[in-house]
Amino acid sequence: MFPYLRLGPFLLQMPLLMLFIGFWIGSTFTEREAARLGLNKEKINSLIGYGLFGGILGARLVYAAQYASVYVANPLGLFSLSTSTFSPIGGFLIGMSTALIYGYRQKLPLRRSLDALTPGLAFFMISIGVSHLLSGNAYGSPSRVPWAMYLWSDYRHPAQLYEIFLALAIFTLVLPKVLPARAPGIRFAQFVSLSALARVFLEAFRGDSVLWLDGYRAAQVMGLLVLIICIVVLNQWERIEPHETSI
Repeated sequence: MFPYLRLGPFLLQMPLLMLFIGFWIGSTFTEREAARLGLNKEKINSLIGYGLFGGILGARLVYAAQYASVYVANPLGLFSLSTSTFSPIGGFLIGMSTALIYGYRQKLPLRRSLDALTPGLAFFMISIGVSHLLSGNAYGSPSRVPWAMYLWSDYRHPAQLYEIFLALAIFTLVLPKVLPARAPGIRFAQFVSLSALARVFLEAFRGDSVLWLDGYRAAQVMGLLVLIICIVVLNQWERIEPHETSI
């Protein structure tokens, strides 16, 4: 693991740096896709900016709400740069909601805008896996497989490497020239479906999963729900003649 890089008196958080790099490169992919689809690149960039701001703020506030007593005792913890004090699900939902509100006001076409965002989001998922590897978060369950990684005082599944590999595969598949899409929005739905399926698979090897009720892994339950919704959406969007409906 490589969580920090010392630069003189400063400590640079490598997981956070990797997320910024992933966001920057992902935004470049999104700009190119927006141009290919005939969308306004400036509006798409603003959409990303609003979504990012809402996502970061929402992820921190949702995490703080889960551990309210800690942040009441130390309010300055809200400004921590640690990547482990964010709620991924809360950040995603609030970030997407913020982006949708902006897109609605700017009358951006919903399905083409989602397609434009797809390659950028797919690349960003790779950077999340790398940040987990650098920080040691999202670690695997104890294992004695030949490729096990020694981490946190035990040999474990290299769950972060599994995550990176699957994210790379999904990024490759959702590129326009690889996986055909018969209608606008289909590529985005394919990306979300593949990501949800990957999450269901990856959780089986995680050693830090959140458990619900009688031991059900929360991320697997959420992943299956998202997958079912995506299958319904894919079916509808493939059958219905696409319209340039705004967000």
